[in-house]
Amino acid sequence: MPTISVDKAALFAALEKEYTTEEFDELCFEFGIELDEDTSQSKKPEDLAQPPQLKIEIPANRYDMLCFEGIALNLRVFLEKQKLPKWTLTPPASGELETLTIKEETMRIRPLCSGVVLRNIKFDKARYESFIALQDKLHQNLARQRTLVSIGTHDLDMIKGPFTYEALPPEEIEFVPLNQTQMMNGKEIMEFYDKDKHLGRYLHIIRDSPVYPVIFDSHRNVLSLPPIINGNLSKITLDTKNVFIEITALDKTKVEIVNHMLVAMFGGYAESIEPINIISPHNKESREAPDLAPREMQAEVDYLNNVTGLNISPSDISNLLERMGYIVTPSGTDSKLLDVSVPITRADVLHQCDIMEDLAIAWGFNKLPRVYPNKSAAVAAPLPINKLGDIVRFEAAASGWSEVMPLILCSHDENFGWLNRKDNGGTAIKLANPKTAEYQIVRTSLLPGLLKTISSNRHHAVPIKVFEVSDIGFIDLSKERKTRNERHFAAAIMGKTSGFEQVHGLLDRMMLMLKSSFLTPEEGLKNDKLEGYWIEEVNDPTFLKGHSAAIKINIAGVHHTIGVFGILHPSVLHKFELPYPVSTLEINLEVFL
Repeated sequence: MPTISVDKAALFAALEKEYTTEEFDELCFEFGIELDEDTSQSKKPEDLAQPPQLKIEIPANRYDMLCFEGIALNLRVFLEKQKLPKWTLTPPASGELETLTIKEETMRIRPLCSGVVLRNIKFDKARYESFIALQDKLHQNLARQRTLVSIGTHDLDMIKGPFTYEALPPEEIEFVPLNQTQMMNGKEIMEFYDKDKHLGRYLHIIRDSPVYPVIFDSHRNVLSLPPIINGNLSKITLDTKNVFIEITALDKTKVEIVNHMLVAMFGGYAESIEPINIISPHNKESREAPDLAPREMQAEVDYLNNVTGLNISPSDISNLLERMGYIVTPSGTDSKLLDVSVPITRADVLHQCDIMEDLAIAWGFNKLPRVYPNKSAAVAAPLPINKLGDIVRFEAAASGWSEVMPLILCSHDENFGWLNRKDNGGTAIKLANPKTAEYQIVRTSLLPGLLKTISSNRHHAVPIKVFEVSDIGFIDLSKERKTRNERHFAAAIMGKTSGFEQVHGLLDRMMLMLKSSFLTPEEGLKNDKLEGYWIEEVNDPTFLKGHSAAIKINIAGVHHTIGVFGILHPSVLHKFELPYPVSTLEINLEVFL
């Protein structure tokens, strides 16, 4: 969760009260945030060198509290010192809105754009620093390191609309980057900032694209090269009066959330919030931005009371929710419903359960009735497959085997080639854009993880006996998500002898515990009334020829092949760098449910 540092004296002045550290910590707890540190109590030289700061940990979904303004505003509303502002748009005196035209070629790289104008804004040093810091926090959190959204802020008096958002080859984009003096084109900018510790980590977002996104004013001055850097011509200073904000994005929802956050946090410092006209006919996204109207939702009075354990009237619920920034009125159609206006700051409110949570915060979590609910959606109990897995896990550990927990992702070679198995193209779930060759697919067997674990610990004394009870994944077009999980048990032993008899013994122990009796192949194949398991020799290239067996079972007259065990082939040992013979066992636990 992000941690925001705010000036202690300024925040207490905004809250109109001097708190002790313990009192403010309690206030934060009541509101659902956490005081991480009060630097006035610190002895670190770097903390003593600046005014006391409060470091406050904010929930990851509360984008409206990523700056001083947001924290102060929400706490003031919670303490009933003010109502949440109603943000409104004011057209310019001329009646003509600034326009931003999105060209169709931006579809190739970063297709969406939004924006707003803050007129006659009043900056001082603290406000300016907070304005920049909020952009950085939004870039790191909601915008996922600028990959989904990037923000550009400009001095409107230094540029002239109408503006255009285009995508051009990097050689055709020339401007002086922020805080520089030399004109550069797109490629030169990439080279110049390649080693920059701040901007270098964003270059990969567009570096390899044939076109780069760019925003021009009417004189073809470059405002910004999103998501990398703004132009120096339009940089914001303490003397800036009119701010033009442009936001480019890949995600339609997030671009407007970012716009709302900037308007809500800093619109109060401006005389007016002016919309801009977005012209984008190619993707039918032409509109005026931003839309500052609150979202309308409904919440059930009975739901809010039942979940929180309260029994309060709709009017009391309305008063409590006002402390969290909502406007609540009784529904005109149903007395058991409330119409809830969700402000633009609360992008995290998606369902009435979010409203219920805020009601509990406003009431006080520590004051909620501590009773067992009369009506419960479910009684806690393990899923059958998890319960079975725990039983198998306990038995394997009791038999002297050590449990391991490898990653569910592995490389294609580890899952197929190194085990002498072929990929038919329709079995393994492949990652579309893996970051490394080590994590390319979702494993279809537990063996790669076990063998890699043994390989990493091969300097330990032998025998090494390990097991795992976990999921593997398969493509399954019959399922809604086109994939399915399957719970498996696998074990492996490396020692100076093959250890085949040990995995065989472990198999027998597992089957006995699962109440499956041993049958001869003849009994299993010829008598469907006999339930149990048997083994049959199988030619599996993962194992030495003549040293592997399929595990078969008869359940309710239906035969299943549930797994295989044997001594690994020397080529498999070589690929996984295993110095001694290894025997493995793997069975599918799903058939026992």
